[in-house]
Amino acid sequence: MTRSSADDACPGALRLHEAADGALARIRLPGGMLSSAQLAALAEAAGDHGAPILELTSRGNVQLRSVRDANAVGALLSEAGLLPSPRHERVRNIVASPLSGRAGEFPDARPLVSALDRGLTAAATLAELPGRFLFSLDDGRGDMAAMGADIGLRHDQKGWRLLLGGRTTSVCDGDAVDAVERMLTAARKFVEIRGNAWRVAELPEGAGTLARAIDAVFIDGPPDPTPAPRAPVGWIEQLRTGESRVSW
Repeated sequence: MTRSSADDACPGALRLHEAADGALARIRLPGGMLSSAQLAALAEAAGDHGAPILELTSRGNVQLRSVRDANAVGALLSEAGLLPSPRHERVRNIVASPLSGRAGEFPDARPLVSALDRGLTAAATLAELPGRFLFSLDDGRGDMAAMGADIGLRHDQKGWRLLLGGRTTSVCDGDAVDAVERMLTAARKFVEIRGNAWRVAELPEGAGTLARAIDAVFIDGPPDPTPAPRAPVGWIEQLRTGESRVSW
């Protein structure tokens, strides 16, 4: 397949896609996290400058449809802190275990989300990642590892283990900061070797190409739960806070 980076029409908050119902903006929410003020800004953007709905994507991002004033939307998002680096706004594709640090006996992956996002937006080279490229952070429960992200981490008995194209590697760090840096190193290497590939699976030998480039080898990962656990629905008691949250 022959294509250029200009062919990557994956929409963002500033680079909109012209859909059948008008301009579409996609706002990245690393780890699916946002504050109440940021949610209010999204609601204002949709209500005042587009269709009065917010769409949630499979990657935990938000879409605004029928956008009439892209500049006004961009200003609202920027003021709310949803665009920390305009150059990187389409590459902040980070999914994380949604109940991490809130329910279950697993380590809290939320600090890793923030560290990875800061590392992405601080590196000029990583602004060249395709808009479809996906990072995942799995706290050990197996929910995010199953998504087959381009670069991921999954916590196991030894620490945070690197995943490439959803495959488990021998690379494991006990320290979360070091583990995030491994992800950033792999991302920089992908930019260097990707050619016209948008995803790790599109490299000449898929994830194996990237693994060799960073001196990683694949190993057997943990077995998938049988049957697969169902996502909790309803009221979920949160750890440490004494509060509850709703899942649906």
